[in-house]
Amino acid sequence: MKKTRTIFIAVCIFLLSACGTPTATSVSISPTAIIEPIGFPLSEPGPYFSGKQILTFIDDTRDGRDVSVDLYYPAVRPEGFTGTVAPDATPDGSNAPYPLILSATKTSNYFASHLASYGFVVAGISSSRMVDAGRWDLWLIDYPLDIVFALDQLASNSIGNLEGIIDTNHAGVMGYSFDGYNALALSGARVDPEFYLTQCADATILDPAPPTWWIKYICDMNGSWDEFATHAGEAITISSDGLWQPMTDERIRAVIPMAPEGAWLFGERGLAVVNRPILLIGATEDDIAIYDLEAKYIFKHIGTPDRAMISFIGEDHMMIFDNDPVARMKHFATAFFGYYLQKRDDYSKFFSEDFVTKCDDLIWGDYEDE
Repeated sequence: MKKTRTIFIAVCIFLLSACGTPTATSVSISPTAIIEPIGFPLSEPGPYFSGKQILTFIDDTRDGRDVSVDLYYPAVRPEGFTGTVAPDATPDGSNAPYPLILSATKTSNYFASHLASYGFVVAGISSSRMVDAGRWDLWLIDYPLDIVFALDQLASNSIGNLEGIIDTNHAGVMGYSFDGYNALALSGARVDPEFYLTQCADATILDPAPPTWWIKYICDMNGSWDEFATHAGEAITISSDGLWQPMTDERIRAVIPMAPEGAWLFGERGLAVVNRPILLIGATEDDIAIYDLEAKYIFKHIGTPDRAMISFIGEDHMMIFDNDPVARMKHFATAFFGYYLQKRDDYSKFFSEDFVTKCDDLIWGDYEDE
């Protein structure tokens, strides 16, 4: 039985929030191998060792905003090193350049070294100006722009011994919880202000009505809507169809939102314009990014035909702190990004409907509690 958590504690935590021996380029799994119902082979470490460098860039177009990047990459293990990630290690250029995966630092802390071991460069992005708050705030604009800015900087700057290591033209984005919103924003989803303001105005009379605390978090922004729109700026807010402009980049080619939020900000129209492959992961007992209001709604209205959803039955928002669900998410992220960014066709079966339906505690698509 899961531990009972109060809404206050949950929101605070939320905001702070068997395979063969691999070679240097692939995991040695035969294309005809039988997949065991509970086997998640890509949750095991990959063939590469991981290095890490910390970079800081300054965005002069946004009042000198600092953007910090924790960069993980395939590396040569230093002689005598016994840890799992070596600071400033020499890059392993044997199969470079490696596709880039972008996320907030709080997400990359769980997935970066694992994905680097499979031949990705992972950028965990943060800013000293990012302040966690008890309600939605200006970070809904700032964080996606930070991620795009970091992509630009990694693409345009010579970064020491990482020259030629990062493939910024084939980038992915992943995010958990509030960072799942970032992933949605960077999938091409567009803010629909009319939908959001109407939903918030009618929130208490909806049937069923969302919890009062959830309405407060989503609708009672720190500051007014006008302040929020002014902060976004006319380059984002002005359009001919009433939707805000997308906050993404064409180099971002695949996206994984996990236990995401943002459904009311984008609405049906804003989600319908998502135009790149997306793998959505939801927890059916999510009591923070409420499953029916967020993940399920988002999946229903995502416009791209190249979409999939995997629902973790009985898990709640705190599954990110549990080793087993995280291992499964590592597996699915490796397979999804490997397929779309590394052109690993043999990985498609590891995030397929056939694979997922062999697991009693996973559902392919959304979940109806019977």
